Amino acid sequence: MSHFSTVKTELRDRAALLTALADLGHEPREGELSVRGYRGQQEMAELAIAQPNGADIGFRLNESTGCYELVTDLDLWQQSVPVERFLARLSQRYALHSVLAASAAEGFAVASQSEAQDGTIELVVTRWA
Repeated sequence: MSHFSTVKTELRDRAALLTALADLGHEPREGELSVRGYRGQQEMAELAIAQPNGADIGFRLNESTGCYELVTDLDLWQQSVPVERFLARLSQRYALHSVLAASAAEGFAVASQSEAQDGTIELVVTRWA
């Protein structure tokens, strides 16, 4: 029997999370949403990604930690990579957008950005004094 699983993350910034999901090719729905699972089971979330099989991947804010949790029925996971790899890619893109936003807020500009074949991202920012 399938059931929903909740995966803790360190993702706190909604804007960076939305941009990271877009980077990975997803267009999440926003609002107070029902995440669909096995046989009509539902969980509430603030963001949801529809999967081809009718199940969703959701993200809900945990008020006590201030972090978004991934909520989904792992038996119905239908992504091109396992959930661990999905979260690793998402966390990397999230970190990139968090650094870019913080850098811009401090007056830095991106001098260069590149991604190596192994997925490593190199970012160089500069600020004129």
